[in-house]
Amino acid sequence: MQQTRDDGFEVDDDGRRLQLDVVHDFLRQAYWSTGVPQDVVTRALRNSLVIGLYAPDGSQVGMARAVTDRATFAWIADVFVLPQYRGRGLGRFVVEALLEHPDLAGLRRLMLATADAHELYRRYGFEPLTEPEIYLARLVPPAELYGANDEGAPTGASNTAMPILPTEHRQSHSALPDGIRRGRFWR
Repeated sequence: MQQTRDDGFEVDDDGRRLQLDVVHDFLRQAYWSTGVPQDVVTRALRNSLVIGLYAPDGSQVGMARAVTDRATFAWIADVFVLPQYRGRGLGRFVVEALLEHPDLAGLRRLMLATADAHELYRRYGFEPLTEPEIYLARLVPPAELYGANDEGAPTGASNTAMPILPTEHRQSHSALPDGIRRGRFWR
């Protein structure tokens, strides 16, 4: 499912379009996933609902993903727009596309964590936890998980191309039960 803006920028949930080199290059440098190996990024994308963001020439310039059971809960993660494309409303475009996707309709809880985009997410109804004391997290530092190889690069880093989402794993969005709201992006 895809949606194109008047200026040619496009969002699409087709995992076959994702450009792993672009995604991995950004995420391995992001504050929340520094040093993440490419194979970990590939597994994360395969097991998530991913919305790619594409420039008019088809190159990937951002994305957003949800880790979800597609019934009750989703964790919004890895939302980014490449620096040279920021300031054009593309962050809002990709976030809206993700939040209005049919697979997230009717969920009881959507959560995320951010160090710097609180205002963006408040526009979509996100707010601080009302009872943070009931939530727990188990955090493992990236360096402990990924280590480093002899050259100082994270272990598992590789340039091997792997398909992100094989066709047989894609779910059909055409048969939604009656009563599920369809947003402006996914009609």
